[in-house]
Amino acid sequence: MTKDSRLNEWFVPKFGPLKFRLFIGLLFLPYTGMCISFVVLGALLSPNLNFERLFSICLIYFMSLGIAAHVADNIGSKKIKPWGNLFSKNQSWGLITLCLVLSYLMAFYYIVYFTPLLLAVGILEIFFLFVYNFELFNGFFHNDFWFSFSWGMLPFFAGFIIQTNYITLNSILVSIIPFFLSYAEIKISRPYKSYKRHDENLNKVKLYEKILKILSLGTILTTLLIFFLKILMI
Repeated sequence: MTKDSRLNEWFVPKFGPLKFRLFIGLLFLPYTGMCISFVVLGALLSPNLNFERLFSICLIYFMSLGIAAHVADNIGSKKIKPWGNLFSKNQSWGLITLCLVLSYLMAFYYIVYFTPLLLAVGILEIFFLFVYNFELFNGFFHNDFWFSFSWGMLPFFAGFIIQTNYITLNSILVSIIPFFLSYAEIKISRPYKSYKRHDENLNKVKLYEKILKILSLGTILTTLLIFFLKILMI
């Protein structure tokens, strides 16, 4: 591994074979968990909760963004990637393709039979998956705003739309919360990675890491709490 290795990250297991640890690290599970939490929050805002659709949209996002987008990021960025050559380029593209095909087949089932408006989210998400991670259009979309829109607001809308097949003013207003949570996460993550990579200002590294833990784990735990409260009210 290079000096940029992030094997010492708090979300990377300290046990198991190297490739296993690298793969778990590559998934950025706390931040993937944030994204899936936004999906759940969108679903919970709907008047009626369909558990099958909720589970399906969470699985769709785990495959398409949790796996495919992170693998794409590892091979697409112009910067050195700390996860190294975990997969060859062919293996990476194979995994990206498999995850996207499976997730979009599931999505199209709901689009065709129940929630056609979900198609709009699906088109936007696959657009951002490629333009953000491969820094297309001279990196125009590779910034904090579009990250927050595609990983914060859109997952929230996907969770709401797969339950309702419409958007309300209330859902638009509430979607600002996941947008700003995502914005805070990426804004703090960038200097955190820089300081950590260059072994600079360890006090700031510890502070930023603590904030990232609070943001990600706090979002996940709060979502679980709201979820169980919703169930009790049904």
